[in-house]
Amino acid sequence: MLKRTLDSSAATEALGARLAVTLKPGCIIYLSGDLGAGKTTLARGLLQALGHHGAVKSPTFTLVEPYRIGAWRLFHWDLYRLTDPEELEFLGLRDQLDSQAALLIEWPEHGYGELPAADLEITLNYAGAGRECRLVAISTVGQRMLASLATLYAEIQTP
Repeated sequence: MLKRTLDSSAATEALGARLAVTLKPGCIIYLSGDLGAGKTTLARGLLQALGHHGAVKSPTFTLVEPYRIGAWRLFHWDLYRLTDPEELEFLGLRDQLDSQAALLIEWPEHGYGELPAADLEITLNYAGAGRECRLVAISTVGQRMLASLATLYAEIQTP
């Protein structure tokens, strides 16, 4: 597990950018936490670090936003408005589950029972004027990502 305190949107985007460095094709990341705590902001930082130049909006109403960035295929899901986890089948989730596409899934608790297991679970919650971010590795891939992320943070803090 890795915990970070994020004092601004810029810090949240920077975490997403560092996470992009560790991302592997086929990876599934759950983004949980308070409404408005920065899940989409973190996704924006990750997507921009991968080379996306357009807007990154929350897929709250579309449920999923697909991105193709060079060789990357990434799907950003927001399940906040999902009424039944079985809807994921009709929305094409299964078609996105391959070793070449990465998935960012906000509000995964709305899809339990139908979602594949995460490699990495990220939780963002309010903490005073900022946010507390907790990252937990679930799989071996997630463990490698967390170890790389911890190294990136250590390098930044080394004088």
